[in-house]
Amino acid sequence: MNYRHVYHAGNFADVLKHLILTLVITYLKRKLTPFRVIDTHAGAGVYHLGSTEAQKTGEWRNGIGRLLSAELPENAAEVLSPYLDLIVGIDEDMRGAGTGEERRGELLHYPGSPLIAARLLRAQDFLIANELHPEDCRTLQRVLGRFENAKVMGVDGYIALKAVLPPKERRGVVLIDPPFEEPGELDRLLAGLRQGVKRFETGTFLMWFPIKDPRTISRFKRELGGLGLGKLMAVEFYVRAPDDVERLNGHGLVILNPPFTLSDDLERVLPALVGVLREGAGAGFEITAL
Repeated sequence: MNYRHVYHAGNFADVLKHLILTLVITYLKRKLTPFRVIDTHAGAGVYHLGSTEAQKTGEWRNGIGRLLSAELPENAAEVLSPYLDLIVGIDEDMRGAGTGEERRGELLHYPGSPLIAARLLRAQDFLIANELHPEDCRTLQRVLGRFENAKVMGVDGYIALKAVLPPKERRGVVLIDPPFEEPGELDRLLAGLRQGVKRFETGTFLMWFPIKDPRTISRFKRELGGLGLGKLMAVEFYVRAPDDVERLNGHGLVILNPPFTLSDDLERVLPALVGVLREGAGAGFEITAL
């Protein structure tokens, strides 16, 4: 496994993915009963945006960097506020506890999904974060070490999925966010969802996918719709028209058992996100019930 998320941390795909994760966890916290978050491809937990790797691509500047400096309409700002406040708060905390490095006016640290989840959870909730890459797994253990209600694993993400489901709480969210390094990842994603639902049919599943060739995604959505899983929605976000199938033109998430509030929240915020994050003609979004 060669994928390292530090090159892409805080980019346009992270923004929407982590916003949706924040909205789902916040919804689950409406009830006092505990729940579990399972992150199958968790990464390192936090990323230094001043690192050589992050600076090499600078992808965060066209993602979270743009969003933090944007003038947003009130209805979109209200939806984004919990996510953005958390991102800024984590950065401030790490600056205070860290090396004294400073870049005025710029974010210095961007959290991955496991740290976002850990910061949002209550004492009665629990996080399982799995990362196969040995170096990133060690970093993740350090990042989550102070959270008593978090456990780190270091196996293949789909093996982890089988091992940890169903959660004893019988409530929760499963994030499946593979690196898409090899052909056939969409097929593995479908198989993982089928296996996961058998073990945890009431859970909310979030599955991330890149969009290069939209024809591939159309086939993927048709196959998902044919599974007969019930409440299933796809959110697609394009920063440009998908004319060049060799480029990352957008990304999406498939969401099984979404909170009933999620669709309305996304309709409020996605037009503003398109305006802020667009990189060319043809930027847009689509929400589809499958």
